[in-house]
Amino acid sequence: MFTAARLGAVALTAAAVLAGSAAPALAATASPVPVPAGLYGKSDPTYDGVWRQGLSLLALHTQGVTPADSAISWLTGQQCADGGWPSYNADPTKACTATTEDSNATSSAVQALVALGGHDDAVTKAVAWFRTVQNKDGGWSYNPGTPSDGNSTGLVVSALYAAKTDPATVTKDGKSALDGLHGFQLGCTAATAVQGAFAYQPDKAGKLVANDFASAQAALAAGSGSLPVAAPASSSASSSASAPSSASSSAPSSAPAANCSDSKGAASQYLARQLSSGSGHLTTQLAGAKPAPDYAGTAWAALALANNGRSDDAKQAVEWLRQNGASWAQGNGTPQATALALMILDARATGIDPQRFGTADLVAQLEATGPAPAATPAPSSSASASASEKSDKSSNASFSAWWLILVGLAAGAGIGIYISYSRKTRTRPRP
Repeated sequence: MFTAARLGAVALTAAAVLAGSAAPALAATASPVPVPAGLYGKSDPTYDGVWRQGLSLLALHTQGVTPADSAISWLTGQQCADGGWPSYNADPTKACTATTEDSNATSSAVQALVALGGHDDAVTKAVAWFRTVQNKDGGWSYNPGTPSDGNSTGLVVSALYAAKTDPATVTKDGKSALDGLHGFQLGCTAATAVQGAFAYQPDKAGKLVANDFASAQAALAAGSGSLPVAAPASSSASSSASAPSSASSSAPSSAPAANCSDSKGAASQYLARQLSSGSGHLTTQLAGAKPAPDYAGTAWAALALANNGRSDDAKQAVEWLRQNGASWAQGNGTPQATALALMILDARATGIDPQRFGTADLVAQLEATGPAPAATPAPSSSASASASEKSDKSSNASFSAWWLILVGLAAGAGIGIYISYSRKTRTRPRP
């Protein structure tokens, strides 16, 4: 349910959830549903309006962009009276239906509003809502009243961290949010290859089965992380993405093996192995379909790994997205705000300039999907340098052109003088 919704799919199925996120072919085309003026993205907002708005505001905020008031008010206007958010409410004047409120959308909204600042009341109400709809196992479901899942629990825990609320203090029937999160993680009794992974939900026999997409989102929470993931202190945000070493593209990083009882370390190690086996990306397989790259899962894995101190592994995933993410970001010709936002957040978390993401300016592309920003930062030094390089090239080209013209004129003049001199010498009387 979660993954299909987040990619703007027109149907929510359990199979899609268990398989992770869909390939670009499943991305929504232009929406038959009217898209509000304040919303980022042009695809159908029914299942992911709030989700993508939160991620878009987060991503642009990290780049110093001041969003339009309409973009922020659209998000705050979607909040329900009880503090949660729906996936999308086409008519905010009508009360929300409690059973269809969305823990994932609420997590995205909370993290965006915390980052933007000035929305303490909305965040406080959301945290209270999380407490109200928490399940007895300490976790959360996508919609209230259904069994908990690893994705949703991880996202809520990250939102609690962002809101400066200790997840250990958010409890239901003696189970904390951290109990709920760790309850989905495969521990030391699991096969070595899947230790540290998170399950989406137990299977029919009650067994936890590793799910890469659930692992990617839950691993961020396991590392006490939230969005946006901070840029590495030692890196320059002006650097562009560069290919990883041949070693990192074919094998896990050289980080020491994690203890299987170390939730953060084991989760990170599992994701690093999965990325390595996929040559830089996670893989998904929908029922009846062939295995395909999991773009969204790869983006979340990069965020988790960057947050958890595995920068080399995170960069491996980001490099893969730099080379292959264009089709995801431009699904069926319609720019996908969620994809653009996640790649901007990935770039920031690994010290890469999202305005020089290969040949793409992710920030400009995301801005173009929504209302014009109220303000944008001055061009970065890297952007200025790039502009200067272009100017120099243009100046050099212009200089070269004028030089050729001058040389041509001089040559022409010389030829003319020579011809004139020759004519004179030919017509001059011989002595």
